[in-house]
Amino acid sequence: MAHLDKIFKAAISLNASDVHVVPGEPIVIRRLARLIKSKSEKLSPDNARRIILEILTETQKKKLIHDKQLDFAYEITGLGRFRGSAMLHNTGLSAVFRVIPPEIKTLAELGLPDVVTKVLDNHQGLILVTGATGQGKSTTLAGMVDYINTNRAHHILTIEDPIEFIHPKKRGVVNQRQLARDTLSYENALRAALREDPDVIVIGELRSLDTISMAISAAETGHLVIGTMATFSAPKTIDRIIDAYPPNEQNQIRTMLGESFRAVITQRLIPGADEKSMALATEILIGTVPMSKLIRDGKTFQIPSMMQTGKNVGMQIMDECILSLLQEGKITAQSAQKYANDPKLFEKFVKDEVEKGNS
Repeated sequence: MAHLDKIFKAAISLNASDVHVVPGEPIVIRRLARLIKSKSEKLSPDNARRIILEILTETQKKKLIHDKQLDFAYEITGLGRFRGSAMLHNTGLSAVFRVIPPEIKTLAELGLPDVVTKVLDNHQGLILVTGATGQGKSTTLAGMVDYINTNRAHHILTIEDPIEFIHPKKRGVVNQRQLARDTLSYENALRAALREDPDVIVIGELRSLDTISMAISAAETGHLVIGTMATFSAPKTIDRIIDAYPPNEQNQIRTMLGESFRAVITQRLIPGADEKSMALATEILIGTVPMSKLIRDGKTFQIPSMMQTGKNVGMQIMDECILSLLQEGKITAQSAQKYANDPKLFEKFVKDEVEKGNS
């Protein structure tokens, strides 16, 4: 048994989301969005390097040495899977491991609103799941794939870096490709995907302009394309895509995006009031006909206002969702204020919470 296997087992028992292996520090875990240092001895650079390299294949070791960094997956039979990210830096070799839940949760179990399943019933177009690192995008993506795999006899092709959740055989056919192992890049995999008869293409992350362009093109040619982006809000996601293009191409991409996009779902995980779980807050932007026209006409600054009036089709802004979580008792007022886009909206709730605690 590898040294890290014991650490991962302990991390799962503590409901940790991440494990950090850093020279000069004890083992560190992240639980409920907070870093917690264990009581173990501080790792020397040699020990940190040894326990990280112990779980890598020879191919992975060579790639790490060559690239100075490495993204990979690690599995312990009977325990679970972990997404690793190793890097060389000024004090040696470090790695961070994300704990991947053993079961794929349904969209309802994840706390996503019903409109998400309605969006997934589209058979073509672009759906984006966005948010900062560690906000559950990959978990939601897995839930989406599982929903389609359960309900439709479709060919689902995923391109991931690395593969996190393994999808079982259900109604659909799921082929999962991993960067470096199965394909050289997102771009290469997407070019090939159009010749592989997919109904649904899932892209782990839309990082480059080429990947974004090919994703939109695939959505325009009759495929349902689902991907993630590291953006902070649904409206800003639209701007981010358009701004990725040179000025002389932005009018064309506005038209293409306006026609193809179906939804943007922005996520934010907030520590629960029970101090045992995380609550999911979401911002939902739906590609209605009026919304598509705003994008085509270059009036994205009006998107937040239209989202406010689009509640009847399932749209919601982030702070409204956070307020609902607070009113349902799922999060505290202090957490609501900390994670809100406009903290001032929650000042009264924080004051009331403090006064109640002091009484």
